[in-house]
Parts: sequence; C-alpha cells; structure tokens
Amino acid sequence: MKTLKFAVLPGDGIGPEVMEVALDVLKSAGEKFSFTLDYENADIGGIAIDNHGTAFPDSTKQICEASEAILFGSVGGPKWESLPPKEQPERAALLPIRKAFSLYANVRPGLLYPELTDASPLKKERIPNGIDIVCIRELTGGIYFGQPKSTCTLENGEEQAIDTMVYKTSEIERISEVAIDTARARGNRVCSVDKANVLETSVLWRKVVTAYFAKHAPEIELSHMYVDNAAMQLARDPNQFDVLFTENMFGDILSDEMGVICGSLGMLASASLGAQKNSLGLPFGLYEPSGGTAPDIAGQGIANPCAQILSVAMMLRYSFGQLEAATAIETAVEKAVTSGNRTGDIAFGLDPIGTKAMGEAVLSYL
Repeated sequence: MKTLKFAVLPGDGIGPEVMEVALDVLKSAGEKFSFTLDYENADIGGIAIDNHGTAFPDSTKQICEASEAILFGSVGGPKWESLPPKEQPERAALLPIRKAFSLYANVRPGLLYPELTDASPLKKERIPNGIDIVCIRELTGGIYFGQPKSTCTLENGEEQAIDTMVYKTSEIERISEVAIDTARARGNRVCSVDKANVLETSVLWRKVVTAYFAKHAPEIELSHMYVDNAAMQLARDPNQFDVLFTENMFGDILSDEMGVICGSLGMLASASLGAQKNSLGLPFGLYEPSGGTAPDIAGQGIANPCAQILSVAMMLRYSFGQLEAATAIETAVEKAVTSGNRTGDIAFGLDPIGTKAMGEAVLSYL
C-alpha cells in the first residue's frame, strides 16, 4: 500500500473541527483505494502565536519540509486583531508559508451544483445549470511581495505608504503554464485578466501571456479582459468564462467574488502549487478551504466541512496522483449536499445537520 506523507495545519476558528471531519473522509478513502496516511499536526496562525510566539514557527516549517504536501485549515480571528498588522496571523502566516515553499500558483474551482442555484445571489435564469469555472491566480509576485514596501512620515507631517507591484517574465510564464494545463483538462478556453490600459506590470503581463500561449498552446482560445470589466462580467454571466487567469491582487479579489456567486465559501476548495516537486515527482502544494476561520460559529459544530473535504480531494489529485480517490470524494460531496433541502444554510457556509453529520453523509456516498 502506498503511504501519503503530509503536514496537517488546522489553524484557528473552525479550522480544527472541519479538519477532523476531512481527515475522517481521507482515512476512509485510503481504506477503499489502498493507501495509508502518515501525517503530523503543527500549529500555524493565531494558535501558533499563542503557543510559540510567532504565526509560522520554525518547527511547523520543518514538519512541512519533511512532507509531500500541506493540508491547511484557516488562520486568524478577533483575538489577534489588536496585534500590529505585520504580526497578525493572516499576514504573518500565509504570506511567509507561500514564500517559503514558492507556492506560486493558486487553483480555485468555482463550482455551484445545479441543484443549489437558489444559494447564489444571481438570478436563477442566469445560471440555470449552475456554475463551473476555475480561477488561476499568481500567488507569490505582484503588489503583495514587491519591494519597496514601507510607511513613513513626510516633512509636512503627512503619513505616506508605499506598496510596489513587480512582475518578471519568468513569473508570468510559469503561471501561464498552469493556466494552460488547467484549460487542456477542461474546455481549452482561457481569459487573462489585467489592467493593461493603466499598469506597466499589466502591459508586460499581456505581452508575455500572449507570446507564451502562441508558442506553447496555440490550440487554446485565449482572450484578454480588463479587471474592472471582468468583475462585472463575472456577476453578469459567470459561465462565459472557463478558466480565469490573473495576477495576485486581481486574483484575490475575483476569486472571492467567484465564491459569493457560487453561493458559499463553505463549498470552495483551493490548491496552492509550488515550484518544487515532491519525492513522487508531483507538485508540492498547500490545500485549503477558500473561506476563513468563521469565529462567530467556531466550536458550535455547524461549520460546513465540504470545502476542507474538497481540499483533501485536490491534494490527492495534484500532489499524490490519486485521481480515482479524488474523484470519488468529489462525487460523494456532491451527492451529500444535493440530497434533501439544504440550500438555505449552505448559502451561508453552514450545515444544518452539523459538521460531523455532514462528514458522515459524505462517507455514506464514498
């Protein structure tokens, strides 16, 4: 039997409770598809600040380095909001772990099952067959990582803050390859989103993307759209897109908009893939739900675990090559959430039958 070695970072808020359910599903999948699990838990985010004095401790980094993939929960919450911005869990954990493992490619499916179209804020006639798109976001470049980045006081007493947006040809080319691979597995259509009418980085982005696709994937239909129009079109007619492809900040915003129109962040998983390969020759990646820590419902046993379970499926697919098991989990989730009338609660990322009960429902279809 194959052994899957990965790090488990439950984090804060609802992270630990949905992670527990997701691991139960993964264990069951292992029994069915003949693989065993070798994982180690580690602290990250607010709980790591409490226990180690830092959001991304060296001990956690070492556990991740010894693994083939990272299964991530969520970080942050009101308890740590009084800390200086640079020390808060979201900034002090997420950005460093992405940088440490060169997790440059974020793959976020936007899926709304036809049976749950009432959960979307869009009119049902706009999405009669649900939504099925995917957002590819560059994750380690752009304005979040560019230098210089500073805040200073000017001579006249005003404060001035500086963030710098930087992109290199190599960064754009490697994320283009992820968009190409994704499109080839779907509908061979990519819409690249930029702001080339204003930003120099976007001018380079469009130039490099156009040239790279022409050379390496001429069979793929490539289009370009300004980010403001893309935001409007995503709300007007999301299924006009198949693969949305963009830089870091635009991807952050558009993928969250995608989560809203799909009815619930509690249903959306994501993969952040790295430049390095694991010992299996597959991408080292971090897999996490698209939602946050939901501190208002943490500990109540009502958080929807499906995004965490679907993140497990993505880990199986990308970092372990367990395609059959990944598909089986995705199918089980679909059956679990579309059986019965759960639309209203799922729209808010909740599960009316309880976190563990939803996990059991998924297991019943696995």
